[in-house]
Amino acid sequence: MIAVAALAGVGRPEAAHGDTPATADTVTTNGHGVVTAVPDEATVSAGVHTQAASAQEALAQNAKLMNQVVAALKNAGGTELQTQQVSLSPQTTDTGQVTGYVADNSVSAKSKIADTGALIDAAVGAGANTVSGPSLGVSDSDALYRDALGKAVADARARAEALAKAGGFGVGQVSTVVEQTANAPVPVFSAATAKDAATPVEPGTQDVTADVVVTFRIT
Repeated sequence: MIAVAALAGVGRPEAAHGDTPATADTVTTNGHGVVTAVPDEATVSAGVHTQAASAQEALAQNAKLMNQVVAALKNAGGTELQTQQVSLSPQTTDTGQVTGYVADNSVSAKSKIADTGALIDAAVGAGANTVSGPSLGVSDSDALYRDALGKAVADARARAEALAKAGGFGVGQVSTVVEQTANAPVPVFSAATAKDAATPVEPGTQDVTADVVVTFRIT
C-alpha cells in the first residue's frame, strides 16, 4: 500500500512540460494578384438548323449541310473541331398532331483572333445558319496564372508589412501558403479590333487573377 501511494504521487514528465510545444508568433494576410493579357485565340460554334416533313429528310438535309460547314471550318484554319450537339425533334400543333421534324447540329472550332472573322464567314458561306461565340482566351493561361500567383504572394507580404509597421514588429520568412480557388479569366473589353476580317472581332483584354493566404513569421 505504501509503494502504490508513492507511485501515485509521481506526475508524468510529458504532462509537466505541456502536451503541445510553443510555436513562433506569426501574422496571416490575404494576397491578390492580377495579370492582364490580350486574348490571342477564340472558339466559335457554328451549326445547321433544318426542317422537313419527315425525320429522315430533316436529318439528311442537315447532315449534308453540316459536312460542308465542317469542311469549310477546316479549310479556314479552324482547329480542335468538336461536335456540340445533334438533335431531332417533331413539330406539333396544339392538338399534338405532327406536322414535320426539326434537326439541329453544331460544332465548335478554335482559331487565332485574327482569323476568327474569316472562320465565321466561311461557316455561314457553307450553310451554317446558327452561330454563337466567340469565346475568347489566351493560349498561355497557365504561365499567366503562375505570374499572378507570384504577385499575390508579394501583395500578401506588402499587407503583412503594413500591419508590422502599425504593430511594431518585423515580418520574416513565409511559414505557410494556401492557394485559393482559381477564378476564370475576366474579360475587359477595349477597342482592339482584329484587322482584315469581314466579321469584326474585338479581343479586348482579360484579367488572370490569383488569390493566396500567407502566414509569415514575426521577427
